[in-house]
Amino acid sequence: MNIELKYGDRQHVLRIPQKAEVSILRPTEMWTPRSIGDALENALENPLGCENFDKLACHVAPKRVAIAVPDETRPMPVRTILATLLKRIYSALPNLKPSALTIVIGAGLHPPAGRKAQERIAPPEVTTGCRVVQHDALRASMVDFGVTKRGTPVRINADFAEADLKIVIGQIDPHQFVGFTGGAKGAVIGCGAVESIEHNHGLMFDEKAKVGCLDGNPVREDMNEAGDMVKIDMAINVVLDADNNVVRLLTGEPVTVLKEGAKTCAALYGVSLEHKYDIVIASCGGHPKDISLYQAQKGLNLASQALKQGGKILLFASCSQGVGDDTYFDYVSQFATPEEVLEDFKKLGFKMGAHKAFLFARTLTQYDVAMVSDLDTGIMNKCHLRAADPDVIIRQWVDGFGGRPRVAVVPNANTTYFYPK
Repeated sequence: MNIELKYGDRQHVLRIPQKAEVSILRPTEMWTPRSIGDALENALENPLGCENFDKLACHVAPKRVAIAVPDETRPMPVRTILATLLKRIYSALPNLKPSALTIVIGAGLHPPAGRKAQERIAPPEVTTGCRVVQHDALRASMVDFGVTKRGTPVRINADFAEADLKIVIGQIDPHQFVGFTGGAKGAVIGCGAVESIEHNHGLMFDEKAKVGCLDGNPVREDMNEAGDMVKIDMAINVVLDADNNVVRLLTGEPVTVLKEGAKTCAALYGVSLEHKYDIVIASCGGHPKDISLYQAQKGLNLASQALKQGGKILLFASCSQGVGDDTYFDYVSQFATPEEVLEDFKKLGFKMGAHKAFLFARTLTQYDVAMVSDLDTGIMNKCHLRAADPDVIIRQWVDGFGGRPRVAVVPNANTTYFYPK
């Protein structure tokens, strides 16, 4: 049986031996709107949990407007959304000059984008006259909003925090410990200070900090509280299908938007399992979801949840931009085994970047993992990952299995998640 899997900007064809019993665990197909611009105009007229955009803008009467947008690790149609949104802002606020509007590229702790990437995210022909800035969690000026009830210091990029009208653009996507992305996340994490991000993400060890879970999830609830403290006026969120087409676009009060969009996202990407599998073959979903090893970890984690304890998993991730995080690589390179990573991280306490080594190690100590990647094999070895020829390793695994193995193929592993039937 031949299977096509997304790998970077191309397709990889994998042959699975006939002996295997193969199931393909795909997201659900959904209708997509013909025009993103029209869908946004309709959503701005009919927001969830707040006034329509024109009324909201007039009531706020802002002297300064800020829009937080994601970096290129998110496959969002930011250009199209910005083009429509900016026209709507200038229509609702005819006296507002473009120079009073700031677009903040919220990369969280990802490295700030280069000039070319910035222009792809916020093209000059769309953002004419506006300020476009890149958030730097280490160096940007911050505004302090206090501390959440779970102890997270809420410190946000001043270019966003000091605006009179604050809008966050983001994607609602399954997340391994946030539950779902979206809502206030693009501002409080995307535009947050290091200590804010680290304390919030340090709540991930709670048993309810898991994919698909909003209620009772301390990481997600802490983000929501931080968003309330920052007083974000409107979230614009999309749900994308496996081919990065918009299947739903929502606007409104951030938590209301998140909860409603998560229903669509769960219906799209949640897959019920009758049983777990002996072998899982997983693609992160291609570019940009496999842009780096740091991003690819999400696909490994979610796909492993369809696997029997001690089972085998083959991950496809091109990692065109390499490891993706120096802190992660410097930390994981200190240790000879994943077991050593787990032991040290428990002593260290939560640290962003190093947490990826912990998350990788948690999977690597439970399953037999091999990987198909463009990464240098020496770098992979330092990360405790085994490079493999996909056809060779799958044939070995299937032929060496006593009986007929159940094999699951997960074409969109960074977003597909599983729950018992």
